[in-house]
Amino acid sequence: MTRRGFLKGTAAGLVGTAVASKGLAADTGGAAPRIRLSACDWSLGAGGPGGLEVAKRCTLDGLEVSPGGPADRLQIADPATRAKLKEAAAKTGVAVSSVAMGLLNECPLASDPRGPAWLEQVIEATADLGARAILLAFFGPGDLLEGTELKAKEADVVVGRLKDAAPKAKQAGVILGVESYLSAAQNLDLLKRIGSDSVRVYYDVRNSTDKGYDVPAEIRTLGDRICQVHFKDGEHYLGEGKVDMDGVAASMAAIGYSGWVVLETSCPSKDRDADFTRNAAYARKLLKIPAK
Repeated sequence: MTRRGFLKGTAAGLVGTAVASKGLAADTGGAAPRIRLSACDWSLGAGGPGGLEVAKRCTLDGLEVSPGGPADRLQIADPATRAKLKEAAAKTGVAVSSVAMGLLNECPLASDPRGPAWLEQVIEATADLGARAILLAFFGPGDLLEGTELKAKEADVVVGRLKDAAPKAKQAGVILGVESYLSAAQNLDLLKRIGSDSVRVYYDVRNSTDKGYDVPAEIRTLGDRICQVHFKDGEHYLGEGKVDMDGVAASMAAIGYSGWVVLETSCPSKDRDADFTRNAAYARKLLKIPAK
C-alpha cells in the first residue's frame, strides 16, 4: 500500500512518547544509547488504535502515525481522537514514535495556504500526546529538487514557514524533521538558513540510496542533525536489497544515534505480520538491540 493511498483511505492519529535522536534522547542517567523500532502506519496498512495493535503483534515498540487527510482542521487536532488513541496506547504498551505529515507531498508546504495552520495543529497535538518528532514530507509535487538543483523559490517559502514554526515547536518540545531527496550538504544549508535546532533531518536510507548518495558518509556528515531514521529497501526484505545496511549501522553507531528507527518496509510474502516481524528481527540484530 502506498503512502498516498493509505492517507486517502485511512484517517490516523497518534499517541505515546518518542525519542528522536542523540540530541533529543531522554535522560538515561548515562546509560548506553537506546534504539527502539517503529513502523509507518501506511506501510502496515493500519492506523489509529488498530495500528497500535498491529504494531504490537509485529514485535514493534512504536508506530509512526498520520494526522489524517487534508482538511482545514486535521483529524489529529480533535481531542476526542487523541483520547481514544491514548487509551489504546496504554492498553497495548506501544508508543508513537512520530507523526508523519505525508499529506505535504500532495499539498506542498511551499504552496498550500493551509500549511502553516497544519504545522501549528500537529505541533500542538504532538506535544499533547507526548510524541516528539514530526516528519515533514517533500516528495512528488512537494519535491524541493529539480534534477539535482534546489528549487529556489519553493525553498525560500519553506525556509520562511519553518522559521515561523520553529519557535512554536521549541516551546512545545517538538522537532520538525525534513524528509526529502536533498543531499546532506543541501540539507545542512537549508537548516542553516532556518537557524533553529527544532528543525532537523528525517533521514531515509533507501531514498538517499536511490539518489546515488553515499549513505553511510551522509549519516556521519549530518550527525546529530538527524532526528529520526526510516529503514526500507524497496520490495526487498531488509538486508537483501541495494541499501548498504552494514554501512548504515556502522555510521549510526559512529554518530551515537539513539531514538527511533522506523520501518517503512514492504511485504514480499504478502503476510504483513510475518514480514514486519522478520524485518524487525533483522534490524534488532543489525543494530545490536536486545531481541524481543
